[in-house]
Amino acid sequence: MKKSLNKIEMAGPWFSELEKKYVNDVLENGWYGKNAYKYCHLFEDNFAKHCNRKFALMTTNCTSAIHLGLAAKNISENDEVIVPDCTWIGSCAGVIYQNAKIVFADIEQSNWCLSAKTIEEKITKKTKAIIVVNLYGNMAEWDDIKKLAKRYNLTIFEDAAESIGSTYKNIPSGKFGDASFFSFHRTKTLCTGEGGMLVTDDKKLFERAKFLRDHGRKPGSYFTEEVAFKYMPFNVQAAMGYGQLKRIKELVEKKRKILFYYKKYLKNLNDIQFNYENNYIKNSAWCSTLVLGKSYKIKFDEIKSKLEKKKLPVRNFFFPLSSLPAFNLKSKYKLLNPNAYDISKKGINLPSALSLEEDDIKYFCEQFTKILY
Repeated sequence: MKKSLNKIEMAGPWFSELEKKYVNDVLENGWYGKNAYKYCHLFEDNFAKHCNRKFALMTTNCTSAIHLGLAAKNISENDEVIVPDCTWIGSCAGVIYQNAKIVFADIEQSNWCLSAKTIEEKITKKTKAIIVVNLYGNMAEWDDIKKLAKRYNLTIFEDAAESIGSTYKNIPSGKFGDASFFSFHRTKTLCTGEGGMLVTDDKKLFERAKFLRDHGRKPGSYFTEEVAFKYMPFNVQAAMGYGQLKRIKELVEKKRKILFYYKKYLKNLNDIQFNYENNYIKNSAWCSTLVLGKSYKIKFDEIKSKLEKKKLPVRNFFFPLSSLPAFNLKSKYKLLNPNAYDISKKGINLPSALSLEEDDIKYFCEQFTKILY
């Protein structure tokens, strides 16, 4: 049976009565006094446990969490930070905020992430940190990256915005590097509308980030010691997040089921690649994504146009950041990072809303297959 546009959405959350219960508690009781940050603290404490980390700090969004991590580690002018060329700009905007230099590295064809090889090619005497992004729920080869960072004495940050629920050798995303960062944007698996989280085992980093998060002052004080940032969360966000975290297993399993259905109904297509998994990596599939092989000559814009006529959504893969006008690099990285440019052209983000059911995905796949052939 044909589904209408409002039945097949690109993204969207899944809320239950539990989240509504906690939000209503905030609306009635959570504005002042001891309850003003009740759910912020509950969410932080339980999220740290989820990631097997010692500390968690909720922020306004993932971009601000990354910025706090960079600032807490004193990344500044003349420092270089290596980031993947294919990711959302929020992964690296904090580097610019700190007046440091972004160095774009290539991604691997297999998992669309940085590797020890692509990182090492970009290391200089000025390199201070690496931001490793678990793109579309994929996990990087973390053992190799950790060994490399130790050899060069580099700080590792894990951008886990898209990988809550993913694991590498049974270690949860959020446990890698000096600090890890999560997004709770309205499109994410765990959703608070907007919101982010910094998690770490480094007490010094945590305390510095916490100090910088609220105008460079100690809690409850108007005595500002430094001009810092305003990245404070609020109780309504946190109440939603706390409820969602209690349901994280079913949310992740639903995302994985969506990817399973895409693989099931597109199994007759040759020369395509889905979100990466192997025998020691579990992919939480925030967004079900595929990359078309060289045998397909059709362009993304044509696919999108034909699907839109059928009232079906689709999104492009992330652009190589080095190709964007914001960085004014005139594509000098095109030859340096060939995988990033190639994968970006052929990558397609499939509808991944948590409201999708098997029949929705089956219908989408039927229409998608007709367009390819």
